[in-house]
Amino acid sequence: MTDGVPSAEFRARGAEAAESAERMLDSLLAPTALPGETLRPPRFLEAVRYAALGGGKRFRPFLTIETARLFGASGTGVCRAAAAIEMIHCYSLVHDDLPALDNDDLRRGRPTTHRAFGEANAILVGDALLTYAFDILADEATDPDPQTRIALVFGLARSAGIGGMIGGQVLDLEAEEAPQPHGPEDVMRLQAMKTGALLRFAVDAGAILGRAKAPARDALSRFGRALGAAFQIADDILDVEADEALLGKRAGKDAGRNKATLVAALGIEAARQTRDRLAQEAIAALESFPEGANATVLKEAAFFAAARKN
Repeated sequence: MTDGVPSAEFRARGAEAAESAERMLDSLLAPTALPGETLRPPRFLEAVRYAALGGGKRFRPFLTIETARLFGASGTGVCRAAAAIEMIHCYSLVHDDLPALDNDDLRRGRPTTHRAFGEANAILVGDALLTYAFDILADEATDPDPQTRIALVFGLARSAGIGGMIGGQVLDLEAEEAPQPHGPEDVMRLQAMKTGALLRFAVDAGAILGRAKAPARDALSRFGRALGAAFQIADDILDVEADEALLGKRAGKDAGRNKATLVAALGIEAARQTRDRLAQEAIAALESFPEGANATVLKEAAFFAAARKN
């Protein structure tokens, strides 16, 4: 990436990962019931597919696929794991958009799932995507080694659960009612849970599938942690600066809801500086293990996380 312009290789690999994830999601969410299932209700399946298909950057699948690629792992199993992680992300968006939480009407440039299919269906869509993600990771079609599958299930549960994404969402709700603004450290902790944990696990999952050794796993975990933090700060800045049509969702909502953001805690210029510092930390983490020499595309992902426009 030069002067903020992604390289042709980064764009191509990003498009390839997004296409692979989309095909896998389409296949996994087909109407035919799987062994052990009785029926996939057609109208409900339409709502599930609406929430999971046809939009989004597919950044998490990209991170899983590209990290696994560092260690020579690719193919159907990697794509299945990447799709499972994306299902968790999609479920979180469906539930975040509900009236009881962020009460949003627009997501990815179209009506949110609860607006299109009703609140009850939207709740169940999120539940279905959450449950199915673990079904996919536990299936030997994802990886023949049971220990690898256990590691994937365990890692996803930790990143998406009480001490990860869900816990971060709880802290986010509490912040809206707090009498005093949150300080930078509190904001960073909240965001490391709500957004960063799943992004970090998307990287970790690729390393698990690639049978990476401990030093590489540690370096990649540092990369994922810094990347996730930069990604969320960029999101906070976009909420202030970006055009709603470009974002594909409502802009300017953070200040109106007293959200705990680094922009609110530090001001927009200091938030930019923190975002850029974290992107550089992510890149530096990839220099500390041998495979880092082949991690150019992942390094560009850190730039992308900081410089994205939507």
